[in-house]
Amino acid sequence: MIGSLWNGISGLNSFEKALSSESNNISNVSTVGYKEDVITFEDMMYNSRYGKGTRVEAVSKAMSQQGGIKLTNSDYDVAIEGKGYFIVGDLADNGKVERFYTRAGNFRIAEDGILKTQNNMNILGLSSVSVPANTKFDDKYTEVIASQIANNSNALQSINARSTNYLTTVTSDDINNSGNNYKTKSAKIADIQALITDYKNKLELYASNSTATPSNSTSQITNVNLSTSMAGLVNESDILKITINNNEIKQQFDTDIATTLKKFSDKISNIQGMSSSIDTSTGLLTINSLIPGKEVAIKDAQINGNFLSVTNTQNAILGSGIGLVNSSKDVLKTALEAAGAEFLDITSTISLVNQDNLTQADKIQLSLSKLNLSNNIGTIEIDNGIIYSKDGENKFVLGKIQTANFINEQGLSPQGNNLYQVSADSGEAYNARYQNKLVGSALEQSKANLSNSLTALLIYQKAFEANSKSITTSDDMLQTAIQLKK
Repeated sequence: MIGSLWNGISGLNSFEKALSSESNNISNVSTVGYKEDVITFEDMMYNSRYGKGTRVEAVSKAMSQQGGIKLTNSDYDVAIEGKGYFIVGDLADNGKVERFYTRAGNFRIAEDGILKTQNNMNILGLSSVSVPANTKFDDKYTEVIASQIANNSNALQSINARSTNYLTTVTSDDINNSGNNYKTKSAKIADIQALITDYKNKLELYASNSTATPSNSTSQITNVNLSTSMAGLVNESDILKITINNNEIKQQFDTDIATTLKKFSDKISNIQGMSSSIDTSTGLLTINSLIPGKEVAIKDAQINGNFLSVTNTQNAILGSGIGLVNSSKDVLKTALEAAGAEFLDITSTISLVNQDNLTQADKIQLSLSKLNLSNNIGTIEIDNGIIYSKDGENKFVLGKIQTANFINEQGLSPQGNNLYQVSADSGEAYNARYQNKLVGSALEQSKANLSNSLTALLIYQKAFEANSKSITTSDDMLQTAIQLKK
């Protein structure tokens, strides 16, 4: 009977802990990323085939359970779908960063621009490298030229370009420059528009194969020898012709040979994407394609029906990798500057070379101003852990959230505040990027199940009452035995 008293007491102790554990689950039914406590019991040692009661074997977290994903429409919320934990860090008393792990992705941006947890710990990952301070997009760069994301296994990259308003600064060239790459105001605008389109196309081509070996593009240069027949330009019935991309360009005799040749060159120069110059003494006409890598069909050059020599002195070559982008950018920049405008391109890059070394993970800066990208705030977008900021039509890559997993995640040590730490049982952290998907503007819901917990509470309550009854019953029997002894 004394043994039954101790058995009952062991039951009271165990089920009191079980009630406490299940109450904790119920209280965390709305806690982001919460993993329910699971309590297990074991029977105690036997003596002559009689058990000695029960005790709590372990209270563990159901770490492997996936909580439901709930869309929140909050820019800074992130949910882990699959295995892994966010890495967060806080300064310890010794000045070193102490690392914790969490499934709670309800993040925020602090006043200093750093991505943090709700309890002010830094989210650790990969951050964009700041660009020089004098390259920031400010209010004068009103025209969005291009924005391109180019990602590969080695780097995440965004290339953005803007200019000042060339429409308000562009003017026609001085007429004294007639015959020497002369451009009217409208021709300059048309050239810029063609070069912007080419620049965007080259960026898309680069993004499709950003690891290609860089090689520069070249523009086609064509020479036309007018010397053999230009002496025949003597009156208004004399005519100079050439066909460029199936468009026939004509110039009748005007005033004198030099004036006629200059006006002919100017007509070619004012074709969109073309430029032309003439040496009136030698009759050598040089036609340049402004768009790198673009082939231009130039043929049937003639004076009064006498065909002239047409020779490509430089063929168009497309180029590859970042080389073709830089070639297109340089020509566009020159055209914008010729229109009195300023051009600025900014490349932000995140290296992925050492991303599996989680010790390299650091805080993530989201302020466009602190990264010297723009004066504007921007709107955050998180796509599978990659953090972008949209500033109008420009999109910058700012960082990448890292996730970690463990050989035995059940061995992680709970620290409260949705945080866990590495223990001897869990093993060291490793990169979990292949084991999960990070869902932006969403949160992982608590895994605590209210109906299961309420049912368990009833069971534990009844078990507690039953063990109480076994104690009182044993006590009554013991009293009876004592009385019989008397």
